[in-house]
Amino acid sequence: MMIEINRVGVIGAGQMGTGIAQACATAGFAVRLNDRDGKRIDAAVSNIDTTLAKLVSKGKLAQTASHEARERIVPAPSFADLADCDLVIEAATEHEATKRQIFSTLCPSLRPDALVATNTSSISITRLAAATDRPERSIGVHFMNPVPVMQLVELIRGIATGEETYEAARMFVAKLGKTSTMSEDFPAFIVNRVLLPMINEAIYTLYEGVGSVTSIDNAMKLGANHPMGPLELADFIGLDTCLSIMQVLHEGLADSKYRPCPLLVKYVEAGWLGRKAKRGFYDYRGMEPFPTR
Repeated sequence: MMIEINRVGVIGAGQMGTGIAQACATAGFAVRLNDRDGKRIDAAVSNIDTTLAKLVSKGKLAQTASHEARERIVPAPSFADLADCDLVIEAATEHEATKRQIFSTLCPSLRPDALVATNTSSISITRLAAATDRPERSIGVHFMNPVPVMQLVELIRGIATGEETYEAARMFVAKLGKTSTMSEDFPAFIVNRVLLPMINEAIYTLYEGVGSVTSIDNAMKLGANHPMGPLELADFIGLDTCLSIMQVLHEGLADSKYRPCPLLVKYVEAGWLGRKAKRGFYDYRGMEPFPTR
């Protein structure tokens, strides 16, 4: 039988997990927010408070609705605190071993009928589902960043994902007020299969000296009508995440066109991961970002 989703657990209180928790709470779902670091949960809740207050001040959200949404979010320091959830979404770092460990540890705490989902942007849903005790009740639910703003959610079925699981996930996304698209379980799915090679090629263009950071970003914003240049977007996504997705594509499809640019590797090795590290293809430590190359 298809489960009705009312209570949602979110594992990972980083940028994506925080956004998923906020989107679920404002859509009326009870939310349990988990992270292995309790301070990250506190920071995420504080961040949500700030974001909701801004929406109220701009007239985009009623004060009452903001208060109700905030009341729906409850910290869940341990997996045992997720025991009453109908759906648990993993939004941890984009590292397969970490995600598999989370699922194998999580499942004994859940009800047998609970659904488990991953927000992975590139890793095989079939392999991650194999780490659970319920592959037929496992699915990929890939939100775009920033979650509260972006309309699309990719739904990815593993080889064992049941029809009821897919339909429940599709209805869940609809209740969030978002649009779902179904992708087959191939490396990086749809959005990142198209987007990340474009970003990687922009980095190659910089690496080979064809253009500067500014000229490449301006060319794509003004010449292709992109709202954000590819290098600026890479910084926003996180260069470590970009590298991880390109590695998944390169290894999963065995095609040299997906080889990560050596300059991207170098930036990640330097710890210049983009906005979250204050330096990437732009330096964000001053009043205005400026190119680092």
